Amino acid sequence: MARLISLVEDASPLLREVSAGLVEHAGHAQIVGITGAPGVGKSTSTSAVVKGLRRAGRRVGVLAVDPSSPFSGGALLGDRVRMQEHAMDPGVYIRSMATRGHLGGLAWSSPQAIRVLDAAGCDVVLVETVGVGQSEVDVAGLADTTLVLLAPGMGDGIQVAKAGILEVGDVYVINKADRDGAAHVARDLRAMLALATHKDGDWRPPIVKTVASKGDGIDDVVAAIDQHREWMAGSGELRRRRLRRARDEIEAIAVTALRDRFGSLSGHADLDSLAGAVVGGGTDPYRAADTLLDTL
Repeated sequence: MARLISLVEDASPLLREVSAGLVEHAGHAQIVGITGAPGVGKSTSTSAVVKGLRRAGRRVGVLAVDPSSPFSGGALLGDRVRMQEHAMDPGVYIRSMATRGHLGGLAWSSPQAIRVLDAAGCDVVLVETVGVGQSEVDVAGLADTTLVLLAPGMGDGIQVAKAGILEVGDVYVINKADRDGAAHVARDLRAMLALATHKDGDWRPPIVKTVASKGDGIDDVVAAIDQHREWMAGSGELRRRRLRRARDEIEAIAVTALRDRFGSLSGHADLDSLAGAVVGGGTDPYRAADTLLDTL
């Protein structure tokens, strides 16, 4: 598994062959995204959820996306430091991945790495993001179920709305619920969610309070994940999300291949002449781009 994910991260020429070999084995795991602002306790909560899933007898894969180190270019490995208690458990596999400059809280290779963990027999794959800011909510498009973590003292309800998390959360977890202000956060969040329009049969995101460092409330989180999976399977939402995810992945691969082709054209005579025509006023950039696309 480690070698396969390394091939994915390095965009190895063997990746196409590997991807083809994984197809018949993948598609069974539930993908759970865990996101939230830095400092809410994502790594501690992820470790606690792993423990809860293991009590239920499930094999778990964890993809912990870390910021890229400015020195080595690799992941800082902070998440794995906090998950040492699972290091000797053969039913848990933890991998840190560097963002390598990719925005959205995820690494570019995350979808392919998830497929490796899925094909290896993981029942649940947890994807922990870097820590979202405003607009960095890519994990919602990658996961079947998205957990959004909040904590007292991490901003008011308006900040929550600005961060865009009301649109992406399937389960809301208020961690560090033993601190002052947890009830206030729950009340603000409940008021915000009440503004959303729901049809009969729609999923209504639950709000779960936890103290991840003590394991309090984690079984409720696991139960909420299971309930969401059952609702998705019954409503057809699971298939719709996975179709959207596959469509996005295909598009990303195609755009990357196209960008590589453009990279090889950086010194191409046609590109130079088109640039000269734009500078000289002979054409506009859109028409020049159309001409370049025709050459491809």
